Formats: sequence, C-alpha cells, structure tokens
Amino acid sequence: MPHELPPTLQTPFSVRAALQAGVTPKRLRGRDLDTPFWGARSIPIPARSDLPSEAVVNAALEYRPVMAANQFFSHVTAAALWGLPIPPHVLRAAVRNGPDVAVFGPARHPRRHGIRGHEVHPASAYIVEHPGHGLRLTSPASTWAALGATLRDPYDLIAVGDAAVRERMFRDDTPPLATLEHLTAAAAVPRRVGAAALRAALPRIRTRSASPRETRCRLLLIDAGLPEPALNHEVRDHTGRVIACVDLAYPEARVAIEYEGEHHLFTREQWARDLARYEALAAAGWFVVRVSAAHLEDGDAALAARVRAALTR
Repeated sequence: MPHELPPTLQTPFSVRAALQAGVTPKRLRGRDLDTPFWGARSIPIPARSDLPSEAVVNAALEYRPVMAANQFFSHVTAAALWGLPIPPHVLRAAVRNGPDVAVFGPARHPRRHGIRGHEVHPASAYIVEHPGHGLRLTSPASTWAALGATLRDPYDLIAVGDAAVRERMFRDDTPPLATLEHLTAAAAVPRRVGAAALRAALPRIRTRSASPRETRCRLLLIDAGLPEPALNHEVRDHTGRVIACVDLAYPEARVAIEYEGEHHLFTREQWARDLARYEALAAAGWFVVRVSAAHLEDGDAALAARVRAALTR
C-alpha cells in the first residue's frame, strides 16, 4: 500500500513541488501515479465522459505543474478550455498531439515531449487567466483568430465565432466570451496566418446561434439561396403568450426549423415536451421542418428543398 501524499499536494503536481513537500523519489515512482509529462505526476482519475474535449482540457491541467512562466495555452487547447465548439476530428488530433503551448517571440517555441509548441507574435494574441481553471491562455477572440489557420471548413470557423459572441438568451446562459468588435480586432492583426478565412467568416457570424448545428443549418440554407432565417425566435399565440422558442424561423411564412439532437430521443419527458410544443406550433399556424444530424451531413440540397417547399406551401 503506497504512502499517502501530503494533503497540500494537489494533483497534478510537479516532481519539484513533491520533493519540497517531503515526498521521496521512490514514492514518486509508485504505480499509482501517472507521468503525463516529464517532471509531472498525477493520480489517475476516471474520465467523466469519452468526449475528446474533456481529454484536451485534462491534458492542459496535467501540463500546468511544469508550465514555464512565459508559456500559455493557445489554438485548439485554448478553444477547448473556453468551451468553444471544435469539431471532434480536430479535438482527437489535439489529444494525439498534446496540448498547444505557446510563447511570444523571439523566444523559441516549446519543445517538451508530449506538447505542440508554438511561437506567437506578441501583437497577435492577448493573454488572460481562465476564470475557472486559473490557466494562462489566449483570450476568446485571440483563440478564434488563431483557428483561422487550423479549421479547414469555413462553417466550423463561423460556428466557433458564433459561440464566442453568443448573447444571453436563456436563463442559465453565461455572458458572451467576446464581442464582434473583439473578433474583428483580432482578425485585423497584420500578417495574421489564416487572415483570409477570418475575413470571410466575420460578416457571417451571428450572436443568437445556440449550437454549431444551428449555425451549420443556417449557413446551408443561405448558401442554397434561401433567405437568412431568424435565430432562436420566440413564437407567440393569439394572446401574446410565448409557446415556443424555435431554433430557426421564417416568421412571416410561419415556418420553423428545429434541429433535433440525440437528447430529444433519450427521455420520455423530452419526447413529450417536443410533441406538446409541435402541437402548439401547429395550432398557431406554424409549419415545423425537423432536422437531424443526418440531414446536415447530407448537404444542402435535400434540406433546402424541404424548407423551400414549406415556404411555398
């Protein structure tokens, strides 16, 4: 049975801090401890989920004990720490490559095993401390701008921008991470890598998109030649009572577009709420186009045809 670690030593921790706290080198070689990075130790904790975003965040937390004072998290790692919606395949690559750790030039990018080092121009990033994790990282706007060279799908870059500037629409919403002005300023940094992608994305970013799926649905419809829909639109009955807040809407035509994620199928209560809401919308004269992930993956043609038919019914 290994000796307990000092209560003042919070996991993950650096080997230096452990030795200073009286932990012996033999104890630091114990099988109950992981070595996520050279000079760091952690107590294995079962993951709360198999989401790659959680793995990226955990890797950043494990690197913290050995992080140099001039280093900060950037790119995909910073985006995951801010809770921004990065595509799963990009997150999985980040898990394989290790945390994005950056320094300002002219310092050389970090070369420690297990991380992805970056040298960043001082004018291209604003560094803040994460309010929840206490980690140094690029601000939400700087993080979005850095992703202009990472996210190949323009819709993904717009979805991250949407999430960063999302306004408070519902009771439990947090304040926006950034403003459109912040994103514009971050994109305007001279010699920014990915500047063309950022400039193309900026005018398409909206403050009322509640999810990347809603963003993709909106963009698919617009790029298919349909008018831009309203986002998270409140529908009222003849008395003025709000009967639903629909994901996307064409209010004048009374057409709603609802994205249905898997959570809509998991509970009987959610299913019952959905049915009651659709009945209320129908009673108010609204036609609902229901959209799933499969519809979005199939491209814009079939989805646009369904919405166009609803608009001309």
